Amino acid sequence: MNDEKWLEQTVEMAVENVANGGGPFAAIVVRNGEIIGSGTNLVESTCDPSAHAELLAIKEACAKLQTLDLSDCVLYASGEPCPMCLGAAYWSAVGKILYSCSKQDAFKEVGFTNPVHAFYSDQQLSPEKRSIPFIQQKTLHSTKPFIEWKKRQSK
Repeated sequence: MNDEKWLEQTVEMAVENVANGGGPFAAIVVRNGEIIGSGTNLVESTCDPSAHAELLAIKEACAKLQTLDLSDCVLYASGEPCPMCLGAAYWSAVGKILYSCSKQDAFKEVGFTNPVHAFYSDQQLSPEKRSIPFIQQKTLHSTKPFIEWKKRQSK
């Protein structure tokens, strides 16, 4: 299948997810022409703000392949990934991301908006000026987990 067909499949998954009471998002991870991970937005049905389609698809793909490295995979998403999903894509080193509907198109077409819009503008502000208090408070051993991690890495 080509990119357009994979994207159409995610759009259809998202439409079906809406019909089943879910959000308007779906995603698949494809490797060598095979779907190795898929997900639909389950945020409202599970009361889990992290249950985004892309995260679920990436999680499934990593579990199936037993790796964090998806650099030889493509993430197809029905909608433009949010910062959380984009973060997961970077952490898993996804090779390429293709999406069908941009956040601007979703807003323009139906007025779709969510807290992520605040994130983009909030992120540009210094931590003390953000809408959610964002405060670093060091402790005596703030860096100890990282020191222990480095020791483990050098073995």
